[in-house]
Amino acid sequence: MQLEAFLWMFLPVFVAGGSALLSYYIMQAKMEVAIAKERESLSEARATITSQKVTLEERIKATEEATKRQALDDFLQEFRVEERSYVREMKSLAASKKSMVMQERLFFRNIPLSNWIEHEMLIEEGRDLDQLPTRSVFPAAALPASEGRIAISKFLEEVKPNREETQAGTLLTRHAPAFGAQ
Repeated sequence: MQLEAFLWMFLPVFVAGGSALLSYYIMQAKMEVAIAKERESLSEARATITSQKVTLEERIKATEEATKRQALDDFLQEFRVEERSYVREMKSLAASKKSMVMQERLFFRNIPLSNWIEHEMLIEEGRDLDQLPTRSVFPAAALPASEGRIAISKFLEEVKPNREETQAGTLLTRHAPAFGAQ
């Protein structure tokens, strides 16, 4: 009887201990599942952050390169060539010689980078001034493409038909003295 009473007394304790042990293992399994899900979401977030970081670095590099290219293009657009031309007539006892003088100078903004470079082209009798070939020391391929010729050369082209003869026998365009032509 004593054994039976002892068994009835400790049986609820054994059942409670077994139930506690069983609930512990079940909760441990649930925690491991939750931790696995959290690790999976964390690894996805890290992968997303890494891919966004790489994409951002590539965009930054592309933006820097585009900015450098644009800065260089803007710098090259600041270069221009100023042209002026006039007709020089030289008379001697034996012959008369007409030549067209074209002067060019390279500018950066409003700062001259070179002295006037002069080209003298002989004009033959009966030849029209508009048919003369124009060669530049500063080829168009070396300078950035702009809106065409500069305003002064466009203005000089408009003025070419309105030439005036000066007292010294030199034929000048109307505005050539303003540029220091002699």
